[in-house]
Amino acid sequence: MLPRRLLLVGEGNFSFAASLIDGLDPSVSVTATGFQHRAALEGDPVALKNLQRLRERGVEVRFGVDCTQLSHALPADDRDFDRIYFNFPHCGRKAGVAKNRELLAKFFQSCADILAKAGEVHVTLCRGQGGTPADKPQREWHNSWQVVAMAALGGFILSDVCPFSCEAVPGYKCTGYRSQDRPFHIEGALTYIFTQSLPFESCQPRTFRVRLEDRWFYFTEPEALPGKLNRRFLEASSCHPIRTINEKLIAELGKTFPLKRLKCPLPLLSRGGPSVLLPVTCDLLPTFWIHLHEDNSCSEFQNGEITQEMEEIPVSVSECTLPESPVRDGCKGAQEGICDRVKVGLRPSLLVHVEAVIHSPDFLSGSLHVLSGPVFRKCHILPFMMPAFHETLFILGFDNNMKESCLPSLLGHLKDALGNLLTQTLQEGSSLGTSVEFVLQPNGKDYIIHVKSLNFGPDCAENLIIGSILTSKIVKHKHQCFMFVSINLDLLVMLAYGISDWRILWTFDNRFLKRFAPGKIEHFKSYSLYPPCYVHDVSFWVDEKKAFDELEFHTVARAVSQDTVVSVQCCDRFQHPETRQVSLCYRLTYQTCDKALTPQLAAAMQSQFRKEIQRQLHVSPR
Repeated sequence: MLPRRLLLVGEGNFSFAASLIDGLDPSVSVTATGFQHRAALEGDPVALKNLQRLRERGVEVRFGVDCTQLSHALPADDRDFDRIYFNFPHCGRKAGVAKNRELLAKFFQSCADILAKAGEVHVTLCRGQGGTPADKPQREWHNSWQVVAMAALGGFILSDVCPFSCEAVPGYKCTGYRSQDRPFHIEGALTYIFTQSLPFESCQPRTFRVRLEDRWFYFTEPEALPGKLNRRFLEASSCHPIRTINEKLIAELGKTFPLKRLKCPLPLLSRGGPSVLLPVTCDLLPTFWIHLHEDNSCSEFQNGEITQEMEEIPVSVSECTLPESPVRDGCKGAQEGICDRVKVGLRPSLLVHVEAVIHSPDFLSGSLHVLSGPVFRKCHILPFMMPAFHETLFILGFDNNMKESCLPSLLGHLKDALGNLLTQTLQEGSSLGTSVEFVLQPNGKDYIIHVKSLNFGPDCAENLIIGSILTSKIVKHKHQCFMFVSINLDLLVMLAYGISDWRILWTFDNRFLKRFAPGKIEHFKSYSLYPPCYVHDVSFWVDEKKAFDELEFHTVARAVSQDTVVSVQCCDRFQHPETRQVSLCYRLTYQTCDKALTPQLAAAMQSQFRKEIQRQLHVSPR
């Protein structure tokens, strides 16, 4: 949508404003402001000529406007600008980078008060000043203006960068600080385009209601999974790339195998009963546990009303039963069997549903049964490890005498289907590409689906495991054997669309989905570029009587930081020579993919993290 209201700040001789209006639609409203007062421009014939042009075009001109106090200079009914321009900001004289950072920070904070919700802030800086990878040459971070970090203080993220072209605004003359006759060097200058970020508050854990058997319970999603439950990316109404890639994968395999889509709602929560694959696969996966609290306010929801803080998760009552007494607590009476709190786990894999599928009377031998849904598991903080993702499970049943022919057929067509999906975004003549391999495991029967991709760039090759093929635990049922293919859809989407950060798949920012055409696979262009990172160290003594759980350490970091910690590295291990007590030192790196993270917020998260590991892991900070 074209901008309708423009604000120009820091105008020197107003030549940028006078040149800009020539290319604008007459309906666009422009307000041009300068820091100097009108009297200071009396001796500048160029400035006077430009002011005359602006008056003739009906442009509002304001003098003595401090760009760090824009809300004070503009009345409340004259705000909500669609675009704000600030070209070559500078504190003047020999102000160092610290002073100019402060100028930028206060400017962005001031913009937040007067910018429309979908507005943009355009800031043009001289070559190298911004400190981003787009700057050529790129200055060292401490010697730059750190424009992206300063913008974050106002709640802004960098959404685009483009070269500044004087040809686009003929007549523009850069005057330098306060119109002094020492213009800035604008060769190689860049214009940074910032947009407003969603606040961090939008990712707080939510509360849900769920029905088990004949009772209603409520629970809060784990702090390490904010915004991950009940997102419904795979539903028919969704245009999320997760659904797009899933539908295309299923359609490809459907060209060879008869398909049976399992559309009935399966439980989000793990079943209490065992699965045929549970002892060998799912039991080894670290599980998120939650407490269900009995909801005694059901009368409030008899008419289908759901409070703003709570969402109802549909659960198939016939397939999700209350666990037995060992995992119940908070019981009101042992004889009545009434409990107000139940401990259950979020499913770590769709394999927990295999038993129900293959024993169903509707199961058809020779058909490819498809089950898709979100799964959750604790994991270390690594670039391609995710605590929540969407899994598609293919289940193929066949007669015992067809094993030798079914397996090669399924492997061949699966490899072709994955290869087709992963090459759709490649341009003609491109040297980038992917290769899909099925790596046989030591048992000689199971396979790992291994993908080597260059879709993130020629200098960023990734070797990823996106799924597995299980044949060693073939279950015999009614003279049949079964094979199971598990695919991590989130990793598949990242590879196909060129998405480098899995967290962006879970964003609540509407701009993410607007980047995609429904049903198409195309390269993703991020709306948050070059987010700054902040590094913090933490040292502590571990409990001598209890083994240190590094996985829980990562989980606490994920929860406290709202998934902004992207790296956790053990830097040092020290054992006291006398007490033999062990001290560990870890380095945490904070960085977001879609929000404005400030150094102050990162420091506050680190402070809270120190408290939480002391409370939950029983360590003693040094």
